[in-house]
Amino acid sequence: MKLKVIITGATGMVGEGVLHHCLNDDRIESVLSLSRKSAHITHPKLKEVLHSNFEDLTPIEHQLQGYDACFFCLGLSSVGISAEDYYRMTYTLTLHVAEVLCRQNTGMTFCYVSGASTDSTEKGKMRWARVKGKTENDLLKLPFKAVYNFRPGGMESFKGAVNVPALYKPVIKLLKWVAPRKLIHLSELAKAMILVSTHGFHKNILEISDIKTAAKS
Repeated sequence: MKLKVIITGATGMVGEGVLHHCLNDDRIESVLSLSRKSAHITHPKLKEVLHSNFEDLTPIEHQLQGYDACFFCLGLSSVGISAEDYYRMTYTLTLHVAEVLCRQNTGMTFCYVSGASTDSTEKGKMRWARVKGKTENDLLKLPFKAVYNFRPGGMESFKGAVNVPALYKPVIKLLKWVAPRKLIHLSELAKAMILVSTHGFHKNILEISDIKTAAKS
């Protein structure tokens, strides 16, 4: 089975890395990049749908039909923004996109990039972890074929990637030295997403070790 996938966040580091791998993976038939701005990539597998307001996909929802999976790579740091804006951009936006895709695609698998240390109880001390936990929990309640929440730690992109923040590069070098088990390559994330979308997985929450296992399957 070859997958038709929707990828969000292709102009960010995570989405760019996942998109790059998908365009070069024979298991992917086509990719629709749903984004606010163009990734400026030309490829026979790739179609872009540009839309400025992800909190209202109604005007473009008819363009989102006929897909097998969504690789949701859109996200932002909680640093420097208000609690209200972080909740809206992380929880409200994500659930709106998911609900639209669920209506438009019977049998879709939804893969959400969350983060290591996400709080499934929604009661911990870290605000971002509680919000991510609520997002994971409520995604699992939607009537998709399946929902998988991915919790990577440090992520390394491909050579030549243009959306890796300069300050992130020394962090990756440090992780390679002091905590290599907390680091994955974005190609591993993409491989794991493809695997769970075609064959399923025995967990709905994939920690770093699970992502590596799925990527090798």
